Amino acid sequence: MEPAGTTTTVTTAAAYPRKILDYMEGFLVSKTLFTACELGVFDLLASSQHPLSLEEVALGIRASQDGTERLLAACTGLDLLNTHTLEGQVTYSNTEQSSVYLTQSSPVSLTQSIHYSSKTIYLCWHYLTDAVREGSNQYEKAFGVKSEHLFEALYRSEEEMVKFMQLMNSIWNICGRDVVTAFNLSPFTTIYDLGGEELCCSGALAKQCVLAYPECTVTIFDLPKVVKTSREHFVTDDNQRVSFHEGDFFKDALPDADLYILARILHDWTDARSIELLTKVYRACRPGGGVLVVEALLCEDGSGPLTAQLYSLNMLVQTEGKERTAAEYTALLTAAGFQNVQVERTGKIYDAVLGRK
Repeated sequence: MEPAGTTTTVTTAAAYPRKILDYMEGFLVSKTLFTACELGVFDLLASSQHPLSLEEVALGIRASQDGTERLLAACTGLDLLNTHTLEGQVTYSNTEQSSVYLTQSSPVSLTQSIHYSSKTIYLCWHYLTDAVREGSNQYEKAFGVKSEHLFEALYRSEEEMVKFMQLMNSIWNICGRDVVTAFNLSPFTTIYDLGGEELCCSGALAKQCVLAYPECTVTIFDLPKVVKTSREHFVTDDNQRVSFHEGDFFKDALPDADLYILARILHDWTDARSIELLTKVYRACRPGGGVLVVEALLCEDGSGPLTAQLYSLNMLVQTEGKERTAAEYTALLTAAGFQNVQVERTGKIYDAVLGRK
């Protein structure tokens, strides 16, 4: 405590806490984006042949003019919308990034990921303080669903399952090719995608794999109810090189293959459970085969990247696991028997770790 009558000297850099204020208001930015997507603002503007006025947008999204005006102003401030003024009237149009990533018609749309973040992840994060204190996920408090088995809570309804699949589908449409081409996987012709991208087989990563490697086939190994939903919504029988195998990779035997892909799987589980799964994979793997682990890698000193640090908090809120460093994943693979472990950073959200038998 400073003596009475003394003053604290504040440096120029600390005179205005810009970064702290930005962090305090970060959730406002997220919810502005979420709301604009949920109301269909970007889809409406994309479908129009010309910029729209405030009145036209409010009518199109069935919202009040006052609320719409404030929402459009915030989206303009966030560089999500452009404004145009002609003869005193202000009109709105999408920016290039909004047209590409925030419209449902775009092949690389993030709208489903945004909906899931708004309706599920955001609600779980309300209990982040409890998660840190307790060291456990918060599904029961957020949704009233007991989470004795992690994915029973995640798949608490078919609607929720489809939403999660749509989330993963949108992510892999953007990042999938980078992770499957981080290494040359052409020697591996028989590939099993275990969990079909985080126990929710949208099949997007499998599709990226067969596009990159014309000689390979990919079988998605996942729970029966997940496979059923994927067949109905995501993977048609037209793609002869992508197939399904129903099962629980912790309980059931794994078919032999040249390569197993674990994309966003190990971060859901403790080290012990991860080694248990990797050991099963090693035993099933053909000689000369391997395992490709796809995860958001932390720096070795834990200093970043920020996205991976935040994802690790999300794993605390939603799962049993955590994000890890490349050395930690290497140790898990080595403990299971894999050798010559290699790491490639893609420069995007997810990186690749390859271990060989």
